[in-house]
Amino acid sequence: MSDPVRRATRIRRFPWPFTGDRYAYSANVEPAPGLRRTIVGEWGRTILDPDETYVAELAERRDILARDPSRHVELPHMRAASWDVLLWGLRELVGTDPAMTLDRQGDGYVWTNRRLGTCQAFRYGDDASLPMGPLMFLGSQIQEDIVLLDQREDRLWADAGCVTFASNWSMAFTAGMSFMEIHGPVPHDFADGAIPRAERFLMRLGAGQAYRRLNWTTTAGYRLDTALDSYADWGASRVRLADCDDFADVFHMRVEVQHLVRLPESGAILFLIRTYLLPLADILTVPEWRAQFASVLTHLPDDIIQYKGLAVLRPRLLAHLG
Repeated sequence: MSDPVRRATRIRRFPWPFTGDRYAYSANVEPAPGLRRTIVGEWGRTILDPDETYVAELAERRDILARDPSRHVELPHMRAASWDVLLWGLRELVGTDPAMTLDRQGDGYVWTNRRLGTCQAFRYGDDASLPMGPLMFLGSQIQEDIVLLDQREDRLWADAGCVTFASNWSMAFTAGMSFMEIHGPVPHDFADGAIPRAERFLMRLGAGQAYRRLNWTTTAGYRLDTALDSYADWGASRVRLADCDDFADVFHMRVEVQHLVRLPESGAILFLIRTYLLPLADILTVPEWRAQFASVLTHLPDDIIQYKGLAVLRPRLLAHLG
């Protein structure tokens, strides 16, 4: 795919996070899937989204896991949920991409992924029938990061995950924490009760129900892995961003499409995180996005500006957007 075509595709498929000229931190949850149109394209037709970066992103995930196995965490009581999410995810892929099939064969299944050249027979619940654990295997087939929330004691707990593209957090550190503990650093949310309301909403989800929300932040360069675990590799580039000569090419809007699904067998809550990156240079080609982003930045409260790491960058961003 040529660069102009790649750029046009990236812009057309980007899940632009703003619907107005102001931004307020909120749950912004809606049923999923569901097509959403932007001024230049669309997104959200399916829950999983294997796109033109599919093979490259999965290769990057393999490399990250090889260097840092702690990105995959699974407490022992979550193995049933891991098998549950594997079957759910493979079936979801089959309904999304014709290059993938899942066939019953005897007492098991045969998974075929022609994009990756994968053909794997397995028996549901039999760990020995897969080359790796079920959660890891699903992580090798989808671009989304995966977190599994267990529901007990009238609370949600992040007890398993395969997360290689985190934004300023660590799956290894988060594992075993409650929903409330995880969201402690988020501005405003405890003051207005958004996090407790979100947890109650999730605990009421019925089997198979799916919802989604958008979250956005920014990063330096086209870098998916901005986890705390790898801060030594990317932290300096963030510091230098405000003074770099090619600011519009290096500064990227980072949007996460987050899906929340009640798994049908185990009852665990699946939290899927798909990350999309768009350079400021691309944003500048869409006048409506340019004006909207400028307005949002102008009116963001100081605590959210600090939380999103934009305090130093805002003046230069507004100069480009103006």
